[in-house]
Amino acid sequence: MSDAATALARRVGETMFAQDRASRETMGMELLACEPGRARMRMTVHARHLNGHQICHGGFIFTLADSTFAFACNSRNHSAVAAGCSIEFLRPAHEGDVLTCEGVEQVQSGRHGVYDMRVTDQHGHVVALFRGKSAQIRGRVLPDEPEQQETRA
Repeated sequence: MSDAATALARRVGETMFAQDRASRETMGMELLACEPGRARMRMTVHARHLNGHQICHGGFIFTLADSTFAFACNSRNHSAVAAGCSIEFLRPAHEGDVLTCEGVEQVQSGRHGVYDMRVTDQHGHVVALFRGKSAQIRGRVLPDEPEQQETRA
């Protein structure tokens, strides 16, 4: 991947994150990286994230994965939204755990892409696996910047 593509993805991520009040303010997420076809985010589990079993509510884990998915699928400055997704919860997260989600593009074909997210805790244990399908819509995150052309099928 070129330096220009990496720099564009970083700017896309910074711009989206600045406008993403749900991820930043409501969830307390941090954007760690946004690269072409990839993203990484982190969130600490707080008491407000706990369900009746005193473990992190699955909806919050899903939201971390979904937000990471959004950054990965918009990273080339093509506006994209989720067309579908699924998640597998593999182990609980508890108050104080630090969850990191890494998202990677698996394929981009036409207007659609498939992305895999892996949510881990601070010990490296896999908490959840998420797969999302994106659909490109009109527009760009950074309207004055070009879209990055695809380099793989």
